[in-house]
Amino acid sequence: MIDEIDLQSKAHSGWLKYKGNPVLGGELGVCFDICVLEDNGKFYMYFSWRSQKSIALTESCDGIHWSEPIICIRPNEKSEWENDVNRPVVIKKDNNYHMWYTGQTLGASSIGYATSTDGIFWNRMSESPVLRADSVWEKAAVMCPHVIWNEKNHLYQMWYSGGEQYEPDAIGYAVSFDGIHFEKHLGNPIFMADESHLWEKHKVTACQVIKEANSYLMFYIGFQNEHFAQIGIARSKDGIVNWERYSQNPILTPGEGKWDAEACYKPFAIFDGTKWFLWYNGRRGNVEQIGLAIHEGKDLWH
Repeated sequence: MIDEIDLQSKAHSGWLKYKGNPVLGGELGVCFDICVLEDNGKFYMYFSWRSQKSIALTESCDGIHWSEPIICIRPNEKSEWENDVNRPVVIKKDNNYHMWYTGQTLGASSIGYATSTDGIFWNRMSESPVLRADSVWEKAAVMCPHVIWNEKNHLYQMWYSGGEQYEPDAIGYAVSFDGIHFEKHLGNPIFMADESHLWEKHKVTACQVIKEANSYLMFYIGFQNEHFAQIGIARSKDGIVNWERYSQNPILTPGEGKWDAEACYKPFAIFDGTKWFLWYNGRRGNVEQIGLAIHEGKDLWH
């Protein structure tokens, strides 16, 4: 793997971009906002496919080379809230698959829920969104859900982004016992832009949260302005309050003159036992594609 790393991309945080990036995009057009599952030695990537207004699935044995995608969830013409579907999160629980995704119309974004027995064919579990924008800070949009199952408390924990339709503003939190009926945290938003840090002074959005032994680790997007984005990490004891940002943020930055020259978006990371894989959106102009970065060793906080 080291021979395939772009050594010029090394950040002080230890992340190295794969020199063959992007790993998904090209003739597929705009591919963005992903979720990756690792199961039986293979990676399964659910991604937003803009030309199809759909969520698609592709497979890989190495996280680099991906199969021809198949569409999992298409827009629902009968619905008034999901003319375009994107930004999924998928978890496997009790041998079934659960997906929360963003449904969009011209003026609003909401979050829907679907289940599957094989991860390919999906059934919507509700005709209505399971989460709508109904708070002042959420404005017209809630999107970019990330969900984990809390085995101890027997509930789903969701982190989501709310605010503007083009790029949301901050991150909220909600819980559910059935995946459909969510209760939003009274202290939302739980994670907001930090004006004292130039790289994320404008907005923070689209997080992935990983439960560790004694804390929660968050990967998130920080916006310096509406069009320039980078990736950082933070951690919290309970995943809700008192988030501590990593002192060497951002961990992933755009590459000058490259395919990700204007923004690094929507991180999704997996630790394989020896190293971290982090897939992300890169943007140059109007083209977004998916790239990969690697971090050797488990410790990200040094």
